Amino acid sequence: MIEFEHVSIAFNGRPVLEDVSFCVARGKTLCILGRSGVGKSVSLRILMGFLKPDSGSVRVDGEEITGLSEEGMREVRKRITMVFQNGALFDSLTVRENVAFPLREKGGLDEEQVITLVDRLVEMVGAEDVLDVLPASLSTGRRRAVAIARALAAQPDVVLYDEPTTMVDPLVAQRLGSIIQRLKRQLGLTSIVVTHDMRFAERLADSVLFLHEGKARFFTTLNEFLNSSESNIQMFLKLDAYRLPLQAGV
Repeated sequence: MIEFEHVSIAFNGRPVLEDVSFCVARGKTLCILGRSGVGKSVSLRILMGFLKPDSGSVRVDGEEITGLSEEGMREVRKRITMVFQNGALFDSLTVRENVAFPLREKGGLDEEQVITLVDRLVEMVGAEDVLDVLPASLSTGRRRAVAIARALAAQPDVVLYDEPTTMVDPLVAQRLGSIIQRLKRQLGLTSIVVTHDMRFAERLADSVLFLHEGKARFFTTLNEFLNSSESNIQMFLKLDAYRLPLQAGV
């Protein structure tokens, strides 16, 4: 469904991605792992057409997209949607109106059908109790859950998640992981999840891409990644597992 072949991009002469290749089969989930600043989110922005690679090929369901015009990319974005870290919800619209927005933009449904679909999508992500609430009143985790519902309203084939567990507690991260798992199982969506959270990745990944210094150091199954003896991977896993010790009285 998604193919990157020898993709490279640099900002102000500094390489961000160098000769990166990977693929994601239809209905599968790829987790892109690595420390901050290694180009994880850049990969998603290239796939959405927000950035153009300096070289290499990017294909969606066999179609080369790197040379497409903005109009051509709009067609691609009907099939691929992205859930941003901040949720990117419309602050002036309620949860109900946010989720309904893509349905009304697409057209073809009467208002009763729109309401029915919105209720169903919001229920899928566990946000049915905040339908008439504005996004500013929601927690970070709830905003991301609503952003997932709105992304699904566009009826995509592929959903991209950019660091969905950043700035949320472990319980909320677990809930978001459950939502993404359920959507994959029920809807057969293809997913790419950018994360630095190994525990989150372990719940979701069919395959793993590990980026280090802009290069794809490892593209493999989750089990092979966890059992790798490669030093950069071992360091990443150890840092991810480390927790600051609690001080007495804290």
